[in-house]
Amino acid sequence: MAAQEESKWEGKATAELKGAKAQKVWETLVEDFCAAHKWLPGIDTCHLVEGAKGEVGAVRYVGSTVPASEEGGEAKVNWCRERLVKVDHGGRSLSYQILDSNVGMKEYVATLTVLAPAAAAAASSDGGDELGCQIEWSYVSDPIVGMTREGFSGYVSFSLQAMAEKMDKELQSAA
Repeated sequence: MAAQEESKWEGKATAELKGAKAQKVWETLVEDFCAAHKWLPGIDTCHLVEGAKGEVGAVRYVGSTVPASEEGGEAKVNWCRERLVKVDHGGRSLSYQILDSNVGMKEYVATLTVLAPAAAAAASSDGGDELGCQIEWSYVSDPIVGMTREGFSGYVSFSLQAMAEKMDKELQSAA
């Protein structure tokens, strides 16, 4: 059991956007790297604390307020500091890692990739400009204090679905 607890957690979730173009979704992810609060449920604040927005080395602060419990517990802020470690514009992919946090996360690296529709990507050198795409969120993490592997996988999947819905709606209305 101890060996299983020490092993890395790896997972992947995918969400579909029906009305947004892959390139626009990609540009939004990179430009809004420090705006996770705009896309992810439960995130109250996200801002740049070091480096240049959307460039490798940028560090963002991400925070969420946890309300006071009915049992008399005080409200608290859960937070992470995350560094953008890779940006691949051609592959529409970015990776970030957690530097430190108060939410039980130690080693964690996530990669977000925007995938164009297969038919459009095959027919066009720029990956296609048809509506619709997918976002894939993959991760490798040490076990997270207070969570199960399945619980964390569900959290990633739920968060990505919510992000895709918000992004799809906003990018369609901006078009």
